[in-house]
Amino acid sequence: VRLHSHDVRYGSGSGQQSVTGVSAADDGNSYWRVRGRTAAVCERGQPVRCGQAIRLTHLGTGRNLHSHHFVSPLSGNQEVSAFGEDGEGDYLDDWMVLCSGTYWARDSEVRFQHASTDVFLSVTGEQYGRPINGQKEVHGMASSSQNNYWKVMEGIFMQPGEVFKAEQHHTEL
Repeated sequence: VRLHSHDVRYGSGSGQQSVTGVSAADDGNSYWRVRGRTAAVCERGQPVRCGQAIRLTHLGTGRNLHSHHFVSPLSGNQEVSAFGEDGEGDYLDDWMVLCSGTYWARDSEVRFQHASTDVFLSVTGEQYGRPINGQKEVHGMASSSQNNYWKVMEGIFMQPGEVFKAEQHHTEL
């Protein structure tokens, strides 16, 4: 499924904007922008290191992927929501990119671990009824599993800068 959000609030729990999983590949509400962690500067096109903290900002609403100690509505795991205004939120919007190698590679699977509560961004199959019928619950799980691998499917990819290219090919004598 694709990580998805729109301006539909959770009826119980935090009342924040819902984050779900959808299978449709052509839904513009499934686009997210990768940004530096809260209060950090991140140059566009700079590669993301494995283990680095980032924010994912929903393009349609400007809210950040967020988690906190609220129970998710369907599975009873930890709620994942979208929070903030125009990309400004708080430290609970920070996620660690867990991947193999040095950098998050375009075609590789990654996990996102919440920097403050340590849960993994996951989807396990629980489906909502109205008003978001058929969308799957996205939540935070305490342990890593097959349910928390994510992969970039489409988007705009920035070429690495010259400094990164030099770093990739630098060897010590």
